[in-house]
Amino acid sequence: MRVLAGDIGGTKTLLEIADVAPGAHRVVAQERYASSAYDSLLPMIRDFVAGAGAGKLSTLHGACFGVAGPIVESGAGQCARLTNLPWEVDTAVVAHGLGMTRVRLINDFQAVGYGIEVLGSSDLEVLQEGTELAQGPRAVIGAGTGLGVGILVWQHDHYEALPTEGGHVDFAPTSPVQIELLRWLMDRFGRVSYERLLSGPGLVNIYSFLSSNAGEGSALQAMLATEDPAAAVARAAQDGSDALAARALHMFAEIYGAQAGNLALTCLARGGIYLAGGIAPKIIAALKAAPFLRAFNDKGRMAVLTASMPVRVVVNQQAGLIGAALAASRL
Repeated sequence: MRVLAGDIGGTKTLLEIADVAPGAHRVVAQERYASSAYDSLLPMIRDFVAGAGAGKLSTLHGACFGVAGPIVESGAGQCARLTNLPWEVDTAVVAHGLGMTRVRLINDFQAVGYGIEVLGSSDLEVLQEGTELAQGPRAVIGAGTGLGVGILVWQHDHYEALPTEGGHVDFAPTSPVQIELLRWLMDRFGRVSYERLLSGPGLVNIYSFLSSNAGEGSALQAMLATEDPAAAVARAAQDGSDALAARALHMFAEIYGAQAGNLALTCLARGGIYLAGGIAPKIIAALKAAPFLRAFNDKGRMAVLTASMPVRVVVNQQAGLIGAALAASRL
């Protein structure tokens, strides 16, 4: 069946029309947009449809959009106010504006979770082999513009993805320097969630903390004002041009591993832990280094359990879009 799907994030939005069948997903038309270029979803969809020459959307089976924010259910439909984008998406408004009857919103990490089910080995990078339990619970965590978290449980013949706002749980430091980092962040933000560290802005927060402690600047600091700060820090860390950036990425990976391990224990993810989002595929080498897995498995009496769980990076950046299309086909 033919569906409309979208993966809506704070930075970018992917839209597609796809033909979906059990175990199959074929793209008919697809486009990427800068989310900030539009003030709402509906005009973006209209531009996409006009450019794709898709004809009447009322002929599609349904539409589903993964959104980065909590979703509120009501008798009239669903509504979501995006966390890192000044949009409000209402299914009733979208359905009326497009002349469609089946429109659904799902959390962006629900969408990634659905998509994982049909990914192949080339779409994943293994960090820890582990032993996967067939139909065992899975968990998804991903740093990008924010921090997303999802849980997957087997139901009937597929994994059902449960939305969470787990990126906003309280940050728990695991070392003296992380305790100092927490205090530094509390002075600036009050409450500190994991998203304050495990995100693009979070990597910059860690770098800024280390810079303030060092008592001196670096050549990189001038670049932070002229380009994407997180990308600049990650690049300088990986090419060895800035020692503070390397330390920041090391700490980022350590905190990422610790929280991924916390999530693995919380839902007993014997089906595997999946790292999604925009950052993980760009820092594979840092994630494969010691800090991530050491922190992931530093769980005391539970270390043997976490060491048995598969850990993989989702390198296919369209997993959320594929998942949204699958969800639309099930409406």
